[in-house]
Amino acid sequence: MKAPPRLLPLLLPVPAASSRLFETTTRGRCAFLLLCLFLFVSLSIFLSLSPNQLLLRSFDYSPAAAAPTVVAARPNLSAFPSNSAVRESTGHLNKSSVPEAREDLESVSILFPDWEVVVIGPAGISGEEEESGFLCVYPNKATSPARFSGNLRATNQSIFTCWMPEKCRRRLQSPVLVRRKSPAEGGKARKTTKSLLRWTFLAYESLSTESDVVLFVKGVNNKQGVNRPAHELKCVFGNPDDSAVKTTAVTSSEQEVFRCGHPDLTGYGQNVTVGVRVTLELPDGVRVPSVAHYSPWRRSSVVVGEAKLQICAATMVYNAAKFLKEWVIYHSGIGVEKFFLYDNGSDDGLGIVVGELNREGYRVETVPWIWAKTQEAGFSHAAVYARESCDWMMYIDVDEFLFSPRWSSAAQPSDRMLKSLIPRKKSAGRVVGQVTIRCNEFGPSGRVTHPPDGVTQGYDCRRKLDNRHKSIVLLEAIDDSLLNAVHHFRLRGGGGGEQVGMGAAVVNHYKYQAWSEFRAKFRRRVSAYVVDWRRAVNPASKDRAPGLGFEPVKPGDWERRFCEVRDDRLKSLVRRWYGGLTAEGGGGYRMAWQR
Repeated sequence: MKAPPRLLPLLLPVPAASSRLFETTTRGRCAFLLLCLFLFVSLSIFLSLSPNQLLLRSFDYSPAAAAPTVVAARPNLSAFPSNSAVRESTGHLNKSSVPEAREDLESVSILFPDWEVVVIGPAGISGEEEESGFLCVYPNKATSPARFSGNLRATNQSIFTCWMPEKCRRRLQSPVLVRRKSPAEGGKARKTTKSLLRWTFLAYESLSTESDVVLFVKGVNNKQGVNRPAHELKCVFGNPDDSAVKTTAVTSSEQEVFRCGHPDLTGYGQNVTVGVRVTLELPDGVRVPSVAHYSPWRRSSVVVGEAKLQICAATMVYNAAKFLKEWVIYHSGIGVEKFFLYDNGSDDGLGIVVGELNREGYRVETVPWIWAKTQEAGFSHAAVYARESCDWMMYIDVDEFLFSPRWSSAAQPSDRMLKSLIPRKKSAGRVVGQVTIRCNEFGPSGRVTHPPDGVTQGYDCRRKLDNRHKSIVLLEAIDDSLLNAVHHFRLRGGGGGEQVGMGAAVVNHYKYQAWSEFRAKFRRRVSAYVVDWRRAVNPASKDRAPGLGFEPVKPGDWERRFCEVRDDRLKSLVRRWYGGLTAEGGGGYRMAWQR
């Protein structure tokens, strides 16, 4: 049978040149199809990744290269208490929620762990204005409420915190800080061109002394005990739009604290009283992004003509309002003359409680300290900041109470009690610059909720063995590096410390409280070098709760844990000093901080 005419061309011999052309075309088509398949698979994998996974693959942090680091993945927050929870408000992810009448404010934004964004806005804004409403507006028009968190001490710039909506986490763009306005007022909208700064690599605070500048920088000295040599670094002074900058040599590099000389700003052409940007320059010429401002040193007007206070106390707080009165009233009674609270972004009415205490005659100063995981740096800052007004500084937390068993028979507290633990400046021919006191750790003591009469009354069962210590430090004896391990400081050459026996003094650390309080610790650890509770690292560390995992899951026997010794010495003492029978009778007590 003859083949149909339409098939004849296929049966004819193909010339060699045509065959080679056919093979080349075929190979080209195959390569093209394989490329399309590869792109399709790659795109599918890309789209299947979560924003957290994309972020982990995007950033390979190296301090020398000045690249941003990995941002912590958002944790499971459902088990957090309401006062510490990080929850995304889905009601603010709608594009229509952007107000038409608004004022866009000049600001710079920093990405913190757990998708928190810290926004530094204009000076002059106070908490009283918050009722008017502030928002973080992202480039895709998603919004998040902006909460006022205080003002920077050096520049009076306002601090806000907001959350980055999940839809904004791929491109990591900076939001615009917006203040709602009435339609009659109108407002001007702007699109930000500023990059979103990374908290993991940032100069964040500066403090001037009479002789030098103290600069606080995250992301340069990342490992405890491993520091870049000071001679490799420079302090750089000048705002981003300045053509000329000034540099000075770094004289000390320890942890997140760097010291350098004052710049010569003669003829700088700027009113330096409002602050000049200061940062750190690395050996490869890279300058660390900065929100820190330099201001020349001026003697504090508060201490001019006043005698120094003998003993002050410094601590870092987050949502500690309900603990504060008990802690301040008790320690003031035994001799603490002033309290410095480094506020790590509290939103529980801490300022209201501080105001009440000051009106009652106590001296309490709040230092806005929004910076995450910077307890060592905060304590170094306090050592410099308070040196003009205080001789000794006691560094303890708001869940820690210092007492001496020798006070058990005292009918009333006395401001001489704490002073009796402080040695003279010279002892046996040497300067004693630090007193360390051991800690007893108390457990839940059967409590399921926070005791309304205070932690000293609610928790009376502890572990048998002491753990850790806290210190009272002579500020002028602290080494220029300001190096500390939270519990104690490095002292200048020739200075020494003394450890007080537990029969003379002890710190009651109410560490393992009712579960509703303890689980708040899973939010974030404050030390730069202590692993967060949720990270599965160092399970045997003394900074962890024995027998507790990495998630805020309540053990069934939590109320009975850490109870080896019944110890009600401080409980009885505090009740005698500060308790009074209730009007209802029946033997009930009401403490001074409950009034």
